[in-house]
Amino acid sequence: MTIKFVAVLSVVLVLAPGARSDLLDYGNDEEDLHDAHGSQRLAPKTHQADATRILNNLLREYDKTLRPDIGERPTVIDVGIYVNSIGPVSSIDMEYQIDIIFAQSWVDTRLRYNSSSMRILTLNSNMVGLIWLPDTIFRNSKNADSHWITTPNQLLRIWNNGKILYTLRMTINAECQLQLHNFPMDEHSCPLVFSSYGYPRDEIVYKWRRSSVETSDQKYWRLYQFDFMGLRNTTDLLSTTAGDYVLMTVFFDLSRRMGYFTIQTYIPCILTVVLSWVSFWIKSDATPARTALGITTVLTMTTLSTVARTSLPRVSYVTAMDLFVTVCFLFVFAAMMEYAMLNYYSYSCSGRRPPPARHRMVRLQRGDAFRYIPPTTTTTAASSSSSLWLHPSDPDPAPSWPGGGALAACLDGKDCASFFCCHRECRGGGWRRGRIHLDFGELDAYARVFFPTSFLLFNIVYWVGYLYL
Repeated sequence: MTIKFVAVLSVVLVLAPGARSDLLDYGNDEEDLHDAHGSQRLAPKTHQADATRILNNLLREYDKTLRPDIGERPTVIDVGIYVNSIGPVSSIDMEYQIDIIFAQSWVDTRLRYNSSSMRILTLNSNMVGLIWLPDTIFRNSKNADSHWITTPNQLLRIWNNGKILYTLRMTINAECQLQLHNFPMDEHSCPLVFSSYGYPRDEIVYKWRRSSVETSDQKYWRLYQFDFMGLRNTTDLLSTTAGDYVLMTVFFDLSRRMGYFTIQTYIPCILTVVLSWVSFWIKSDATPARTALGITTVLTMTTLSTVARTSLPRVSYVTAMDLFVTVCFLFVFAAMMEYAMLNYYSYSCSGRRPPPARHRMVRLQRGDAFRYIPPTTTTTAASSSSSLWLHPSDPDPAPSWPGGGALAACLDGKDCASFFCCHRECRGGGWRRGRIHLDFGELDAYARVFFPTSFLLFNIVYWVGYLYL
């Protein structure tokens, strides 16, 4: 029994150091891990103490109401803009929306500090209100909002040499005076103008940084009707009664896309004009059909003109779309007036009352001549026909009755006073010398050629003039 106890005790004593060694190794590993990261864990406390000490020393006698180097030299502010997105652009309100991160950098010698461990202090928005900031304003902004979710989107960095970087994210609705003479084929340069509100040039000078304006991926922009063509920045001087101010401007070049207006305005207008030409192939005696078609196309063009104006402000000048819609309206209106003229002259030629009995004339077949028959002669020929005309070579005197002026001129072989004639029998004679003969009975045939040709020429001149000249 004693031998067994001694043997077990010997085994325990042998194994115990090994077991304890494993625990110590684990503990040593934990201590080593703590020692290895000890500097990192202790570093934040050291940096925090250093940062607190630095800020307390910097702000102890700091006056945020005074600009840096006041009375000595102007404060130079380097500016940069990062464009998150642009759009939408409102043609009616003449403004555009832009989301930017606006960065300003300057040197404030009062914020210099000596620290070997912290060369840059990165601070949040709580520190922003404790130091001097430039009073930069956007002169062409209608309204602007800073982003405050989840915290104020502001960044403040202070270098040990006194350099300060201040960034702010904001959304601005800026004014853009659009020149809509070439609408919807117009191009614009929308500016974003900023300067100091109260400090003139001898106190604050703005300068563009290298690569001062950068843009994000344009696929996230909201330029639904425009293409972004590029940007450029300028520096100007604004002279006022309060002094000369440095004016910084960024121009965003935009070009309008025509797809929407082509589908909504141009194609419907062209189709309406073509539809009005259908009346030229309808018989002239189909008055209800031609009148209904003419009135429908005129009312359609009136509606299209009103709809086209809804996307534009009430400008006093004529835009390219106004010109196109107006010309299309005139073509449609002219097509309707063409039938009115045709109907009127057709009625005037065929619906003339017969002359009195003493001046009645009848048609007697005697070659190409027509003969004047005295009223005592009895004949069965129809006297009310519109084709009862005397040949110009007939020696009998020409009859005279109301509405027979053109007839008398044709009978006498004299020149008509008008360029137009609606009577087929007047095609010959001396009246045609030096004149253009238009037969109103063939007015539809003329319109079938004149209207499409003139509308095609107008479109060629219109599109070439606005797109390439």
